[in-house]
Amino acid sequence: MLREGGNAVDAAVGAVLTSFVAEPLLTGLGAGGYLMVAGPEWEPALLDFFVEAPARAQDGSAAELQAIEVSFGDAEQTFHIGPASCGVYGTPAGVCEAAARWGTVPLETLAVPAARLARAGVALNHEQAYVAEILAELLLSTPECAALWAPEGHVLREGEVLLNPELGDALERLGHDGAEPFYRGDVAGAVSEWVGERGGSVTRAALATYEAQQRKPVRQGYRDREVLTNPPPSAGGTLLAYALGMLDRQSGPPTLEQVVAAMEAAQGERTPEFVEGLAEEGFLERFLGERLGMAGRGGFGRTDPDTRGQAEGGTGSHLGATTHISVLDGAGRACSVTCTNGEGSGVVVPGTGIHVNNIMGEQDLNPLGFHLHPAGRRMPSMMAPSIVRRAGEVELVLGSAGSNRIRSALLQTIVGVVDRGLRAPEAVRAPRVHFEEGVVYAEPGIDVRALALEDRRVVGFHALNLYFGGVQAVQRTDGELLGTGDPRRGGVALSV
Repeated sequence: MLREGGNAVDAAVGAVLTSFVAEPLLTGLGAGGYLMVAGPEWEPALLDFFVEAPARAQDGSAAELQAIEVSFGDAEQTFHIGPASCGVYGTPAGVCEAAARWGTVPLETLAVPAARLARAGVALNHEQAYVAEILAELLLSTPECAALWAPEGHVLREGEVLLNPELGDALERLGHDGAEPFYRGDVAGAVSEWVGERGGSVTRAALATYEAQQRKPVRQGYRDREVLTNPPPSAGGTLLAYALGMLDRQSGPPTLEQVVAAMEAAQGERTPEFVEGLAEEGFLERFLGERLGMAGRGGFGRTDPDTRGQAEGGTGSHLGATTHISVLDGAGRACSVTCTNGEGSGVVVPGTGIHVNNIMGEQDLNPLGFHLHPAGRRMPSMMAPSIVRRAGEVELVLGSAGSNRIRSALLQTIVGVVDRGLRAPEAVRAPRVHFEEGVVYAEPGIDVRALALEDRRVVGFHALNLYFGGVQAVQRTDGELLGTGDPRRGGVALSV
């Protein structure tokens, strides 16, 4: 799309549609997400098309969540799937709205390569096959999902081809007819009937009222930069801004102990009051104002030179519970977009190309317990597509996969670029830590001796691991671009 004259949003939307085919467990037409834009012609804006909570039956007839264990090698995490885990999807509405607001290439044109790929099939690479391997229990949980992922009786392995012609048809229809069939037409009817018959609660009424919503981004000053990130009712951007604000009070590059302390403080704020407050008007200003004394400040600064790309570029992830794509075009327009299907619910609706999300079963998004969010409320995601500006111009476009690890991955990448003068590839590939429930998880290369003296348990990983997120970033320096994809998730970068 960039080579053919499209702008950053055209390229991002085309890549998002293709990711539905290449990463169908992690994103898709049954998923949700967020898209951030900024640039000379675009006032910074966040498009929210994340998953909404459905109304859950209270008469005991609703299906129960099905728990599965997923191993990351050095850590395990419990996920919940099945019809009870399905929420009201947003990606069809999101891509259509983004293309209409900021795009220049018709959505029908953007959908053609993705539809063609779905019908031709995707030969799984090593990273894609690894995701299928660790999610095997999910892939075999329903006959419809198994038909896609285990057509020969075993879950697809590296080099084997994933065919999804129904998804190709659905993408072609989305490009031609827009989002209407997916929310108020025959596709919506098929999804609500299929999920409902199995005890889920994604109703036709809930789909019919869904809309993508434009919001004002969080604007948090950090050193001499301005960080734009995801506002409430999402949780991740607010907590990222809070952690950056804490570190900004300290002079000089923060120590490992200070970074971990900021992570710990941000996690400690994720209380019932915080989760409930996200839906309230003015919550962001109150939250940051009470803790930091200000809602944020911008400024001017300098970036370090780096190896050279050309005038336009983008990066995208190819692993993890989430997919992120960052794009910066030759005119300085930036688009940062993060989508997730959770891991998928295992509920594949015949004839629609839709594998419905399992967001209502994700513990990271339901910290106070499952099925407690009122119907119609956007779920409090950790996803935080972000843009860093210097003197009003885009310097860094980034985002990450990784559930709760998203905020820690982005925090460390921004600190690496801004405080330590690292180039984007160095900042993304640098070893990471993550604080969760009193435990510090650390990749090789992190000196955890000081942390071990504190009242924290340290769990060391044996190698860089997708557990720590997947940051995809584009950095602008002296009018040229440097892109990087996170090796933890098979990320790639292109420059055109």
